[in-house]
Amino acid sequence: MAKKRKTVYVCQECGYDAPKWLGRCPGCGAWNTMVEETVMSELGQRGLRLGLSDAAKPQPIREVKVEDLPRFPTGSGELDRVLGGGVIPGSMVLIVGDPGVGKSSLTLRVCANVARMGRHVLYVTGEESTRQVRMRGDRLQAIADGLLIVSETNLETIEGHVKNTKPDLLVVDSIQTVFKPTVQSAPGSVSQVRECAVDLLRIAKSDGIAAFIIGHVTKDGTLAGPRVLEHIVDTVLYFEGERNAEYRVLRSVKNRFGSTNELGLFEMRDIGLVDVPDASKLFLSDREQDTGTVIVPTVEGTRPLLVELQALVAATPYVPPRRTADSVDIKRIQLLLAVLEKRVKLPIGACDVYIKVAGGIRIDEPAADLGLCIAMASSFANRLLRPKMIVFGEVGLSGEVRAVSQVDLRIAEARRLGFSHVILPMKNFRQMKGAFDGITLHGAESIGDALRLAMPKELQAS
Repeated sequence: MAKKRKTVYVCQECGYDAPKWLGRCPGCGAWNTMVEETVMSELGQRGLRLGLSDAAKPQPIREVKVEDLPRFPTGSGELDRVLGGGVIPGSMVLIVGDPGVGKSSLTLRVCANVARMGRHVLYVTGEESTRQVRMRGDRLQAIADGLLIVSETNLETIEGHVKNTKPDLLVVDSIQTVFKPTVQSAPGSVSQVRECAVDLLRIAKSDGIAAFIIGHVTKDGTLAGPRVLEHIVDTVLYFEGERNAEYRVLRSVKNRFGSTNELGLFEMRDIGLVDVPDASKLFLSDREQDTGTVIVPTVEGTRPLLVELQALVAATPYVPPRRTADSVDIKRIQLLLAVLEKRVKLPIGACDVYIKVAGGIRIDEPAADLGLCIAMASSFANRLLRPKMIVFGEVGLSGEVRAVSQVDLRIAEARRLGFSHVILPMKNFRQMKGAFDGITLHGAESIGDALRLAMPKELQAS
């Protein structure tokens, strides 16, 4: 007797299911994303349990053996940094980004690098033909003897290829094009994406294969978003950056085998994405001394990075004045403007304020607060800043400058690149005073102190 089939309505953004159609998804709040799908009861869940936990038995935690996880490099130092030191066999990595951001280019280059190291690699493409992949490989200089490619979307056929070739690295481009014949829904739906990911995870865990799967993000939600996969995979990497921008940023939002604070930087060239190992020097190469421009040292994981903050403050006849920020949270800008108005008596609230980060690097840490305040004050007063200076510190609502962490990394990076002055919180100044030769440290208790140190009276813009 055939199993009874069940019809549900599934949100194509978050995977929420309901027995009837709803205009707005209760899970994520998106409108018109509920699609009718026919599924079989407990489909896929039983396979996941049987495939991964048949031999598992409860045991005391003290008896669990702990050993270093074996890793192998990808040939990309930036990707290895974000992954935590390399790829772990039996792990599944989800790479997510907008179409055209460079996901396929990066993974194909990684496949060629791993194949040149003597490992077997299987590249499964569901969006292109093998001829198209070969043409892209020639352009990217990603041709290697141990790299196998196949154009296939049937998951059962893909599993057969994996069993026959026994690769060390499996890449599926992309998960939205793969379908499982037993699932009664269209490829790219939430049910198909989830079930295919579960089966690929089973294959990776049982055979010790490192798997990379690529997911697309679309604004209209016609394809299943990657959020339904985040709890299945081991690592989730997000590509940031516009497709026409020069630089790309790779961030880890989930990593079971490493830190999620690391950041990878890539530059788009004719031969694809290229690692940017010394991003600070690259971002500051075209810098010119001007009002409203300040250098802020940020730390992403264990990596110090000097970025250039640019502020433009101008009087406006419009009410309310405009606030625009690129790569910085606009709410933070509004808070810092209120602090400048109240604590420093700077009449900046009636002006338009525009903030930009050179290179498109997004800044999230509080250590950039002091740099933002100084850049906006410099542009408003049309005053030049002290040359060869970096600024960092967290700003409180009362105008005080609070201490931040990893001060030694920030100052060492600034000294390496030729900076001679550092304005930092007074607490950090007392801890670091005299620790660095060849660079002058200036401690600041409040925003007023920092502004007097950053804008000497003898430096007046013409």
